[in-house]
Amino acid sequence: MPSVASMTGFAREQGGDGQTTWTWELRSVNSRALDLRLRLPTGFDVLEPRLRTLLTRRCARGSFTASLTVVHAPGGSRIRINEEVLDQIVAALKSLEGRVPAAAPRLDGLLALRGVVETIEEEEAPEARAEREEAMAAGFERALDSLVAMRGREGAELARLGIGHLDGIADLTERAASVAALQPDAIRSRLRGLIEELLDASPALPEERLAQEAALLVAKADAREELDRLGAHVAAARELLEQGGAVGRRLDFLCQELNREANTLCSKAADLELTRIGLAIKAAVEQLREQVQNIE
Repeated sequence: MPSVASMTGFAREQGGDGQTTWTWELRSVNSRALDLRLRLPTGFDVLEPRLRTLLTRRCARGSFTASLTVVHAPGGSRIRINEEVLDQIVAALKSLEGRVPAAAPRLDGLLALRGVVETIEEEEAPEARAEREEAMAAGFERALDSLVAMRGREGAELARLGIGHLDGIADLTERAASVAALQPDAIRSRLRGLIEELLDASPALPEERLAQEAALLVAKADAREELDRLGAHVAAARELLEQGGAVGRRLDFLCQELNREANTLCSKAADLELTRIGLAIKAAVEQLREQVQNIE
């Protein structure tokens, strides 16, 4: 069964083949979707499609940054004197002899002139380069393994905290249901008094208007439906955390619904204790939402 994963993590992986060493660094942070930003040295763009495929197979959400640092060992290039350029410079100097008072040029001065000394990169066999790219991709996959493992460990902690907040919301919901103001006798008594006030109104209200007002009073006096929905949303959130996988968006939606019911409960509260409980539920939902924002 897949577990809940966080969207934040870091991993580092090094490798080499004797001629070249490389280092992968992977980071991930929260995001509404899956995004990968690659920072590859010139000439290594060929790796990009494969890296994106590896990521999409392992992760569903998060903003990822992957950077590759490559260092070539000495010996991969050689120095060459550009004889043609050097001959042109020497010829120009001879043509100026006797015309311009100056000391004879030194060898180090001639070699420092642009174009005289060239660096020639050694040609690399296609097979060797393909083998190196394969090793680099394998290094990326190992780094991704470490990153996914870190996200999993953090996700387990987020799930534990989330269950704790859901337990708190469930307890508060039970307390709200037991408040005297929500008991049937209290609701009937309050409604009876309000309806009597409407009947005594001057001028007298038409029966149709009276029925409408009575219906509104019933809806405003009874918050048991909100409590039932709070319980249902808590149960649904528990199920998602136990189910695991990429459930962050659905949990975020449930947090919005929990907050909506808590707001309605507070607006209907005709009792100070019920108001306090409603505000405590809102605070617990906000704490839950802070954790949910980090879940994949």
